[in-house]
Amino acid sequence: MSERRLYLDKGVGEQRGVVTLDGRPERLLIARDSDPLELRLGARHRARVRKVEPQLGAAFLELAGGAEAMLDFKPDARPVQGASIEVEIRAEPRRGKLALARAVGPAEGAPQMLAPPPGLKAQLAAFAPGVKVTEGPSAREVADEAEAEALAVIHPLPGGGSLSIEPTRALTAVDIDVGERQGQETKRVARQANLAALAAAARLLRLKGLGGIVVFDLVGRGHDGAALTEAARAAFRPDNPGVAIGPISRFGTLELLIPRRTAPIAETLCGEGGRPTVRTLAQRLIRQAEREAAADPGGRLILACAPAVAEAAGPLVEALTARIGARVELVSDAALREDDLRVSLR
Repeated sequence: MSERRLYLDKGVGEQRGVVTLDGRPERLLIARDSDPLELRLGARHRARVRKVEPQLGAAFLELAGGAEAMLDFKPDARPVQGASIEVEIRAEPRRGKLALARAVGPAEGAPQMLAPPPGLKAQLAAFAPGVKVTEGPSAREVADEAEAEALAVIHPLPGGGSLSIEPTRALTAVDIDVGERQGQETKRVARQANLAALAAAARLLRLKGLGGIVVFDLVGRGHDGAALTEAARAAFRPDNPGVAIGPISRFGTLELLIPRRTAPIAETLCGEGGRPTVRTLAQRLIRQAEREAAADPGGRLILACAPAVAEAAGPLVEALTARIGARVELVSDAALREDDLRVSLR
């Protein structure tokens, strides 16, 4: 039977929640102090219907603070332009895409956030009710591991082989490679690799926060469609309601539709080019500083980084100083690359 554990890393300027499945990261939730709460999953709003597009079956909503969201509607439930409506965020925005809302009921008045989204601890508890949330150094270690795995592209499979997960604007492609996987019968080796990849990919897609159309490029030919479909149904059961599984095509691909709910982790941590943002690098610098501060409670810390990272790290250093005392110095060094983060003791 699968075992889930919960971890909460309370860092400076950022909290990270992790759900593990049988010891491996399954979900990573990130909340930064600077993040707007209006568009987080579960936030409730009194919104104004700014525009209705009947041909799309969608309405564009104005939320508090000028934020926007989109509401899908059925022909018999078309909202009225200019009307107020109570909604809840059911899918966070992605790069180039608005957040999605669901209608709760009629409302009156100007746009306003009626209820904030649940905190990380409450979100974690929903994934594993009754399980204790672990905090402290072990939570940080698990969160660091989860973050690294969430940003990786190629992942090893149990028993050999690998899979790659690469999102595009239209869909997410999952490629399976048997690699050096051992076996006497080629068809059996391919079948085992495909089954292992479905289980691993389900966990990894949840970890990465990816949904929408997912296409698996299966290994081999002459697939056992019934067995693979049942394996996919079991692997993606935690993503219900809303999972749809298509038949295996004549090209050897399996297509799924997985509900989108949270923003992709890569979009939270990285820019459009796939490189970590300066805020992400600043958070890593502060975590390094916290580790050094814990190792030497009386030492003076020198934090050196590129100017852009230093600018992002400034408020975090102030918050760190409030925690550990005035023994932190931030040095902006134009000779350093953005990803060159240095923490030393004096």
